[in-house]
Amino acid sequence: MVGERAVGLVRELQSAAGGRLPPFRAEELGQTLEEMRTLYERNQADVSEAKSGRTDLIFLIRFRHCCLLRNQRCIVAYLYDRLLRIRALRWEYGSILPNTIQFHMAAEEVEWFNRYKKSLATYMRSVGGEEGLDLTQDIKPPKSLYIEVRCLRDYGEFEIDDGTTVLLKKNSQHFLPRWKCEQLIRQGVLEHILS
Repeated sequence: MVGERAVGLVRELQSAAGGRLPPFRAEELGQTLEEMRTLYERNQADVSEAKSGRTDLIFLIRFRHCCLLRNQRCIVAYLYDRLLRIRALRWEYGSILPNTIQFHMAAEEVEWFNRYKKSLATYMRSVGGEEGLDLTQDIKPPKSLYIEVRCLRDYGEFEIDDGTTVLLKKNSQHFLPRWKCEQLIRQGVLEHILS
Protein backbone atom coordinates (compact mmCIF):
# COMPACT_ATOMS: atom_id res chain seq x y z
CA MET A 1 0.00 0.00 0.00
CA VAL A 2 1.17 3.53 -0.73
CA GLY A 3 2.95 5.17 2.21
CA GLU A 4 3.27 2.09 4.42
CA ARG A 5 7.09 2.05 4.34
CA ALA A 6 7.32 5.72 5.34
CA VAL A 7 4.88 5.27 8.21
CA GLY A 8 6.81 2.14 9.27
CA LEU A 9 9.97 4.22 9.69
CA VAL A 10 8.18 6.65 12.00
CA ARG A 11 6.49 3.84 13.95
CA GLU A 12 9.83 2.16 14.56
CA LEU A 13 11.24 5.34 16.08
CA GLN A 14 8.12 5.80 18.18
CA SER A 15 8.41 2.28 19.56
CA ALA A 16 12.09 2.72 20.49
CA ALA A 17 11.96 3.18 24.25
CA GLY A 18 13.70 5.92 26.17
CA GLY A 19 15.32 7.78 23.30
CA ARG A 20 17.18 4.65 22.18
CA LEU A 21 18.58 4.89 18.65
CA PRO A 22 17.35 2.02 16.46
CA PRO A 23 19.40 0.95 13.42
CA PHE A 24 19.26 3.27 10.42
CA ARG A 25 16.90 1.78 7.82
CA ALA A 26 18.63 2.76 4.57
CA GLU A 27 16.82 0.11 2.53
CA GLU A 28 13.34 1.17 3.68
CA LEU A 29 14.27 4.82 3.17
CA GLY A 30 15.47 4.06 -0.36
CA GLN A 31 12.29 2.12 -1.14
CA THR A 32 10.20 5.05 0.10
CA LEU A 33 12.14 7.47 -2.08
CA GLU A 34 11.72 5.14 -5.06
CA GLU A 35 7.97 4.97 -4.37
CA MET A 36 7.89 8.78 -4.31
CA ARG A 37 9.77 8.96 -7.62
CA THR A 38 7.29 6.54 -9.19
CA LEU A 39 4.31 8.53 -7.90
CA TYR A 40 5.84 11.74 -9.19
CA GLU A 41 6.47 10.29 -12.66
CA ARG A 42 2.91 8.96 -12.87
CA ASN A 43 1.58 12.35 -11.86
CA GLN A 44 3.69 14.08 -14.49
CA ALA A 45 2.28 11.78 -17.18
CA ASP A 46 -1.30 12.21 -15.96
CA VAL A 47 -0.94 16.00 -15.69
CA SER A 48 -0.05 16.11 -19.39
CA GLU A 49 -3.18 14.12 -20.20
CA ALA A 50 -5.33 16.21 -17.85
CA LYS A 51 -4.19 19.36 -19.61
CA SER A 52 -5.43 17.90 -22.88
CA GLY A 53 -8.94 17.48 -21.48
CA ARG A 54 -9.09 14.34 -19.29
CA THR A 55 -10.53 15.89 -16.16
CA ASP A 56 -11.28 12.47 -14.63
CA LEU A 57 -7.55 12.20 -13.73
CA ILE A 58 -7.53 15.26 -11.46
CA PHE A 59 -8.65 13.36 -8.36
CA LEU A 60 -6.02 10.67 -8.95
CA ILE A 61 -3.34 13.36 -9.38
CA ARG A 62 -4.40 15.02 -6.13
CA PHE A 63 -4.38 11.69 -4.30
CA ARG A 64 -0.86 10.89 -5.50
CA HIS A 65 0.27 14.39 -4.59
CA CYS A 66 -1.11 13.94 -1.06
CA CYS A 67 0.74 10.60 -0.85
CA LEU A 68 3.96 12.34 -1.92
CA LEU A 69 3.53 15.01 0.74
CA ARG A 70 2.76 12.41 3.42
CA ASN A 71 5.84 10.36 2.52
CA GLN A 72 7.92 13.53 2.56
CA ARG A 73 6.65 14.46 6.04
CA CYS A 74 7.34 10.95 7.33
CA ILE A 75 10.89 10.93 5.96
CA VAL A 76 11.67 14.37 7.37
CA ALA A 77 10.19 13.38 10.75
CA TYR A 78 12.26 10.14 10.74
CA LEU A 79 15.53 11.91 9.93
CA TYR A 80 14.91 14.86 12.26
CA ASP A 81 13.99 12.62 15.20
CA ARG A 82 17.15 10.58 14.65
CA LEU A 83 19.25 13.76 14.68
CA LEU A 84 17.63 14.88 17.94
CA ARG A 85 18.42 11.50 19.48
CA ILE A 86 22.02 11.65 18.23
CA ARG A 87 22.40 15.16 19.66
CA ALA A 88 21.11 13.88 23.02
CA LEU A 89 23.67 11.05 22.87
CA ARG A 90 26.46 13.66 22.70
CA TRP A 91 25.31 15.07 26.04
CA GLU A 92 24.80 11.63 27.57
CA TYR A 93 27.97 9.80 26.44
CA GLY A 94 30.35 12.64 25.65
CA SER A 95 32.38 13.13 22.51
CA ILE A 96 33.05 9.42 21.95
CA LEU A 97 30.06 7.20 21.29
CA PRO A 98 30.17 3.47 22.08
CA ASN A 99 30.59 1.21 19.05
CA THR A 100 27.18 -0.36 19.66
CA ILE A 101 25.55 3.02 19.08
CA GLN A 102 27.76 4.02 16.14
CA PHE A 103 26.86 0.71 14.49
CA HIS A 104 23.22 1.89 14.32
CA MET A 105 24.13 5.17 12.62
CA ALA A 106 24.45 5.96 8.92
CA ALA A 107 27.73 7.47 7.68
CA GLU A 108 26.03 10.83 7.24
CA GLU A 109 24.78 10.71 10.84
CA VAL A 110 28.29 9.95 12.12
CA GLU A 111 29.56 12.91 10.08
CA TRP A 112 26.81 15.14 11.52
CA PHE A 113 27.66 13.96 15.05
CA ASN A 114 31.33 14.84 14.51
CA ARG A 115 30.45 18.32 13.20
CA TYR A 116 28.07 18.89 16.13
CA LYS A 117 30.75 17.71 18.57
CA LYS A 118 33.31 20.13 17.06
CA SER A 119 30.82 22.99 17.06
CA LEU A 120 29.96 22.37 20.72
CA ALA A 121 33.65 22.16 21.66
CA THR A 122 34.37 25.45 19.85
CA TYR A 123 31.54 27.15 21.71
CA MET A 124 32.64 25.79 25.09
CA ARG A 125 36.21 27.06 24.48
CA SER A 126 34.87 30.51 23.56
CA VAL A 127 33.07 31.03 26.89
CA GLY A 128 34.43 30.83 30.42
CA GLY A 129 37.85 32.43 30.10
CA GLU A 130 41.13 30.74 29.16
CA GLU A 131 40.16 27.16 29.90
CA GLY A 132 36.64 27.43 28.56
CA LEU A 133 33.50 26.08 30.18
CA ASP A 134 32.57 22.42 29.94
CA LEU A 135 28.79 22.44 29.60
CA THR A 136 28.61 18.64 29.61
CA GLN A 137 29.73 18.46 33.25
CA ASP A 138 27.27 18.66 36.11
CA ILE A 139 24.16 18.05 34.08
CA LYS A 140 22.44 17.63 37.44
CA PRO A 141 23.42 20.10 40.20
CA PRO A 142 25.93 18.44 42.57
CA LYS A 143 25.20 17.97 46.26
CA SER A 144 28.90 17.69 47.09
CA LEU A 145 32.11 18.47 45.24
CA TYR A 146 33.72 15.08 45.93
CA ILE A 147 32.13 11.68 45.44
CA GLU A 148 33.10 8.10 46.13
CA VAL A 149 33.42 6.00 42.98
CA ARG A 150 34.19 2.38 42.13
CA CYS A 151 36.11 1.51 39.00
CA LEU A 152 34.23 -1.01 36.84
CA ARG A 153 37.12 -1.83 34.50
CA ASP A 154 40.83 -1.19 34.18
CA TYR A 155 41.33 2.33 32.90
CA GLY A 156 44.90 3.28 33.78
CA GLU A 157 46.21 6.50 35.27
CA PHE A 158 43.83 9.39 35.80
CA GLU A 159 45.16 12.86 36.59
CA ILE A 160 43.35 15.32 38.81
CA ASP A 161 43.76 19.12 38.50
CA ASP A 162 46.17 19.35 41.44
CA GLY A 163 48.59 17.05 39.59
CA THR A 164 47.80 13.94 41.59
CA THR A 165 47.48 10.78 39.53
CA VAL A 166 45.18 7.96 40.54
CA LEU A 167 45.44 4.45 39.14
CA LEU A 168 41.97 3.28 38.15
CA LYS A 169 41.91 -0.51 38.38
CA LYS A 170 38.88 -2.75 38.33
CA ASN A 171 36.99 -2.80 41.67
CA SER A 172 39.16 -0.07 43.23
CA GLN A 173 37.39 2.71 45.15
CA HIS A 174 38.36 6.37 45.15
CA PHE A 175 37.19 9.71 46.54
CA LEU A 176 37.47 12.11 43.59
CA PRO A 177 36.15 15.49 42.42
CA ARG A 178 32.70 15.04 40.94
CA TRP A 179 33.36 17.15 37.84
CA LYS A 180 36.38 15.05 36.90
CA CYS A 181 34.43 11.79 37.25
CA GLU A 182 31.12 12.55 35.56
CA GLN A 183 32.36 11.80 32.04
CA LEU A 184 33.86 8.46 33.14
CA ILE A 185 30.65 7.59 34.97
CA ARG A 186 28.64 8.22 31.79
CA GLN A 187 31.09 6.11 29.79
CA GLY A 188 30.72 3.21 32.23
CA VAL A 189 34.31 3.29 33.54
CA LEU A 190 33.28 4.40 37.05
CA GLU A 191 30.15 4.04 39.12
CA HIS A 192 29.04 6.41 41.84
CA ILE A 193 28.83 4.65 45.21
CA LEU A 194 25.79 5.91 47.06
CA SER A 195 26.13 5.56 50.81
